[in-house]
Amino acid sequence: MLRDILTLNLFAFFLVFARMGSAMMLMPAFSAAIVPVEARLLFALAVSFVLTPILAVRLPTLPGTVSGLFLLLAGEIVVGSFFGLVTRVLVSALQTAGTVIAFVSSLASSLTQDPVVEQQSATVAGFLGNLGVLLLIATDMHQLMLKAAIDSYGIFEPGAAPVWGDFGQVMARRVAEAFLIGVQISAPLIITGFTYYLGLGLLGRLMPNLPIFFVGVPLQLVIQVAILVISLSGMMMVFLKHFETGLLHLTDT
Repeated sequence: MLRDILTLNLFAFFLVFARMGSAMMLMPAFSAAIVPVEARLLFALAVSFVLTPILAVRLPTLPGTVSGLFLLLAGEIVVGSFFGLVTRVLVSALQTAGTVIAFVSSLASSLTQDPVVEQQSATVAGFLGNLGVLLLIATDMHQLMLKAAIDSYGIFEPGAAPVWGDFGQVMARRVAEAFLIGVQISAPLIITGFTYYLGLGLLGRLMPNLPIFFVGVPLQLVIQVAILVISLSGMMMVFLKHFETGLLHLTDT
């Protein structure tokens, strides 16, 4: 092992770094804006340094032309970016769930920073996004993300042309599943909100002089927050199962 490190092939190292660094640049938690860029770069370099002796036997030889080297590195960046985007799409289910919950709970105008989309979004979406990323780290799902990126060398051979059709098919399926899971996660609050709006509409017809806005909105917030607290653990379990299943399809296990 020490001899392999001392005689480390720089070409193999940068080839591994092109794929792993691109993947980690987009993976949740690893790519968080609150993590300093220097720390992310050093971690990606460290992971690539450890993996290079292990993956060196799977790597092609150094191309004889500059254009060949450029195409080889570009292919590795594309594959790494694909795996990073898949993990980000899986986490986007929480963004969908939080946005839907915010709309049915009259909380859409309350904004905060969302770690999933790296921009301002509804407070509920930001809360679910932060909680989801925290649970990914607490349950060691970040190791599963790295394992999926490492196992990609058995799925997409370095030097082979990217399979754009498969990339698009997998990405489309993951986006559809993320939207479906997001709606399913928010289902308790959708049902509660629909029932509450129906009852409030009937009450407004029976009592036309009732100030619906001043009476209905505060009560709606209390009910929806209570339902969110009660169903939060179940929501996160569904999300973690969805995330794990989505990653296991990209690994050898």
